Amino acid sequence: MDITGNTIFIPGATSGIGLALALALRERGNTVIVGGRRTELLERIAAEHPGVETVRVDTTDPDSVQTAAKDVISRFPAVNVLVTMAGVMRVEDWHRPETFLESAENIVTTNVLGPIRLIAAFVEHFQTLPDATIMTVTSGLAFTPLKITPSYNASKAAMHMLSETLRLQLADTSVKVTELVPPAVQTDLLPGHAENEQAMPLDEYVTEVMGLIETQPDAREIQVERVKFLRYGEARGDYDQVVAIINETDPHGR
Repeated sequence: MDITGNTIFIPGATSGIGLALALALRERGNTVIVGGRRTELLERIAAEHPGVETVRVDTTDPDSVQTAAKDVISRFPAVNVLVTMAGVMRVEDWHRPETFLESAENIVTTNVLGPIRLIAAFVEHFQTLPDATIMTVTSGLAFTPLKITPSYNASKAAMHMLSETLRLQLADTSVKVTELVPPAVQTDLLPGHAENEQAMPLDEYVTEVMGLIETQPDAREIQVERVKFLRYGEARGDYDQVVAIINETDPHGR
């Protein structure tokens, strides 16, 4: 993906990494459309950041995804980048179903079915363009599990493999598939996580991501240095040690 000159739809960008990335991309000369469920947040973003467009979308609702996609494509026919940012993370105890089942279902619906629905809504349009990008959002926890977030880990692992497979299937089209792989970042993904000193500061993360997009426009995965500890534990042969370290020292890791 080129760093500038795109029209980018980012559902799930009303806060955290999504909003910070949206603003950084806007500053680099892209048209950016932020999507989210809460109208009041979208209105605030539009007021505080002139030039950023907004669309209401609930990725857990198939009808909402279809309506939002039609709206975006109608208003911004040049839209050529989709960033499937929307996601949730929950602490779960899998010893008894009443402590995890509802949470697990919600996470799978948001983190897996949501991106699938979004991709389904845009993939045909993207194939009519000379250059388009689907950017999925996974996590270092797709590769090394955090004990307290089993459904989140699994959802991100599923999205990693989906990204790998879509890249193969869409190789005969103009559509690129890029995977954004964050480490633990200081956001409100979990309560109190924005103050987690072991997590990467949000501004540092987005700055490094923007640099990688600029210097590696054809990258399959956008990996900041800090995520490689989780990403490559198995390849390095120290997977068991990595698992032990993050589960001893990072109770709210991403």
